[in-house]
Amino acid sequence: MLEQFFRLRENNTNTRTEIVAGITTFLTMAYIIFVNPQILGLAKMPADAVFVSTCVAAAIGCFLMAFVANYPIALAPGMGLNAYFAFGVVGGMGYSWQVALGCVFISGVIFFIISVLPIREWIVNAIPKSLKMAIAAGIGLFLALIALKNAGIVVGNEATLVTHGKLASWPVLMATLGFALIVALEHRRVLGGVIIGILAVTAVSMLAGQQKFGGFFDVPPSIAPVLLQMDLAGAFKVGLVTVVFAFLFVDLFDNTGTLIALAHRGGFMRPDGTVPRLNRALMSDSAAAMIGAAVGTSTTTSYIESASGINAGGRTGLTAMTVGVLFLLALFVAPLAGSIPPYATAPALLYVACLMARGLTEIEWADVTEAAPAVITAIAMPFTFSIAEGIAFGFISYAGIKIAAGKFRDVHPAVAVLAVLFVIKYLVIG
Repeated sequence: MLEQFFRLRENNTNTRTEIVAGITTFLTMAYIIFVNPQILGLAKMPADAVFVSTCVAAAIGCFLMAFVANYPIALAPGMGLNAYFAFGVVGGMGYSWQVALGCVFISGVIFFIISVLPIREWIVNAIPKSLKMAIAAGIGLFLALIALKNAGIVVGNEATLVTHGKLASWPVLMATLGFALIVALEHRRVLGGVIIGILAVTAVSMLAGQQKFGGFFDVPPSIAPVLLQMDLAGAFKVGLVTVVFAFLFVDLFDNTGTLIALAHRGGFMRPDGTVPRLNRALMSDSAAAMIGAAVGTSTTTSYIESASGINAGGRTGLTAMTVGVLFLLALFVAPLAGSIPPYATAPALLYVACLMARGLTEIEWADVTEAAPAVITAIAMPFTFSIAEGIAFGFISYAGIKIAAGKFRDVHPAVAVLAVLFVIKYLVIG
């Protein structure tokens, strides 16, 4: 049955290879089951229920990618967007987490529609590469600030806005050691380096009496507190248009870039550069975003960590299906997830931030009309504590600078329209 459904022989693979590849991918991305509940918990969502919704949303996303697109690509709630959900929409703008879930759901619906229609390619091609790279890097800087805050390394200060915390405190020391351990393990290509770092810091904290141990296994908590709790009516408010756009925009470009990179890594890409079944993969991702919001978590998206499973030989949806099954089994480690302190997951956030910041290297620095808007986009995200504001500032500055420099042809009509809409939004709404 597996052979017929996933066409294993046609893809030069077998059941054992696909299962091993799935286990490999799961170990590289399993940190999300510990990190996501903590981040969304700061948005006053019940962490136990979010733990369940994280595992369920990831499993459903993986199954969609497996059975609809037959790709070895795993999905889970995305890093960056979960932070924007908690700190930007709920913490910064003051909206409820139910409204934020409604925004995620609506963005998933729009993503699904543009994935079915040819609009997606038009949008992707319209946005200049410098802005795409800057958005990725800006999200990385945004995550870095949150990581340093959670670790106690950076704290607020009325005179200087931010300053360093008590650097000799236990959370700071543990977060620093955890980050060094994760980087060292990843450099040595140790499988599951990120999750090993999280668990190592947690174990040391427990042995030192700084953290209580809640156990390993138990019956999964109830998902009821977050299930179908989207406030769609609240999400349709005019002021939330940019929030929906931010969720959509980041998911669209992050997911498209991830899928293309993984297709290239796995040898799925055709000689002409096109990717077979790309629309199916995009539809799987957008459907996963909608379902993820319904079960109670932030945007579910494709994970670049799937490259580890592809490197291990994964070539079909059986790899993704294996990851989905493992996420369901992870439901039974809720007590362990609840025992992990924020400073243990901060190093994982900071490591992901470092990876995302690499986008800055692909900006065309020789052309200041490309570099300046990119820098504005990247630094606006952490300084305004909002991915949406960074995107808006980027579009406005790009169109404005290009027009002022006389480079009218560089401004795609879609970019110009979005820039004007953002300006109107600030003038009318603020």
